[in-house]
Amino acid sequence: MTADDDPEPYIEAFKCQAIVAGLDKRYWATQLGALVVGTAQAAYRSLNRDEAQDYGAVKTAILYRLELDSEHYWRLFRAKKGPEDRRPRGLLQQLRDLFGKWTDGSSVALGAVLTQQDAGEDQPMAYASQKLLPAETRPAARRRPQPKPQHAITVAVSSRALFDLVEERRIYEEQGVERYVRYQQDNENVTLKPGPAFNFVKALEHVNARLRELYPDDEELFDIVLMTNNHAQVGVRLINSINHYGLTIERFCMTGGKSPVGYLKAYLTNLYLSADSEKVQEAIEAGIASATMFSANKDVPFCDNQLRVAFDGDAVLFSDESEKIVKEQGLDRFFEHEQLNENKPLAQGPLKGFLEDLGKLQKKFYAKNERLDCPIRTYLVTARSAASSGARVLKTLRSWGLEIDEALFLAGAPKGPVLVKIRPHIFFDDQMFHIEGARQLGTIAAHVPYGIGQKYYKSKPNDGSVKK
Repeated sequence: MTADDDPEPYIEAFKCQAIVAGLDKRYWATQLGALVVGTAQAAYRSLNRDEAQDYGAVKTAILYRLELDSEHYWRLFRAKKGPEDRRPRGLLQQLRDLFGKWTDGSSVALGAVLTQQDAGEDQPMAYASQKLLPAETRPAARRRPQPKPQHAITVAVSSRALFDLVEERRIYEEQGVERYVRYQQDNENVTLKPGPAFNFVKALEHVNARLRELYPDDEELFDIVLMTNNHAQVGVRLINSINHYGLTIERFCMTGGKSPVGYLKAYLTNLYLSADSEKVQEAIEAGIASATMFSANKDVPFCDNQLRVAFDGDAVLFSDESEKIVKEQGLDRFFEHEQLNENKPLAQGPLKGFLEDLGKLQKKFYAKNERLDCPIRTYLVTARSAASSGARVLKTLRSWGLEIDEALFLAGAPKGPVLVKIRPHIFFDDQMFHIEGARQLGTIAAHVPYGIGQKYYKSKPNDGSVKK
């Protein structure tokens, strides 16, 4: 711990690492006491011998000395105000979080009084209370529960997709696994920089926050899983970085050097994002929607209140049946084939299911009259021509019962300039030519290694995509 660390997340990260490392709980208190510094260390030294060996007592003493108790959060709750010109949703979520920490559920019930100042005095306006179940009397139980996997839309993200670990990978490749693990442990309090999937994950969590406002008890939410072949000893740095950015990632799968792909179905994964093209190929062959993440070559601002997802059509949302005709028989035969089969829906591609998941969530917002303020927007960005081959695409989506918010038919023109205008958090395409063009102009692109196009161009990890 350093003087710059936030004590409360640090203690939570220590607990997670102790569990991951299998540390006997009898030694948690002394280990934590040896790590903390400053005022927290003084609080630990003030305890008697028995208290200093009780993890709960040590944690309580440190937080109390630092004034991170219910009174502290009450003051923050009372002081919290938002600019009048901002939407109130973000402020509301902050107030809910502070309220949950203020009303400590460590006894058998909790309650709250809503007051309003009148002539300088607080006057009660409303009161609410709730008796707690035994399991709810533990402070940790007051955290917002994770959705059950069978109800959630599970997005599995590798550590190298979520964070920038290029330097760490270089150490692993040049100096070996033992030096790599030691480096990660020595730097576990150094926050990792965001990777290519970071803003996409943040946008998913924003959608979750909006859904919880409208449907507090619904579990049809995004559930982010960190799926990595990292060793468990590296877990503390990952946990610290996740907590630093305020991400809600509770489920980890760290496989200690082995491929995590075999766990994807066990985690009920709807989408898998990795920086390792070989693992992505393995997942695609197992029938799991997957893509290889590539960083953009320049920084562009992302929309912070709307998830934007752009899809290619053939071999991404749809099968590669039409693309085979282009590759094998040419464009003229392709146009003829599409017009003859205009009313025959295309077979589904690997990302059709994820578009369907997005569509289900969009309909939840529409049901609450939030269509114009929906935090999800989808785009079809295809090289097809609208007049000669676009009708079949639109009729296929209609036959699936799916809506796409914007459809852009580019007739072979480059996709990069259009994507700059959209600014998607992620763009899925099966052609590396389009992936590279998008990256050059600042779009985070994800390669879907599916279909006949892979015979002509294999994706390979490069400066923006390294294995892990």
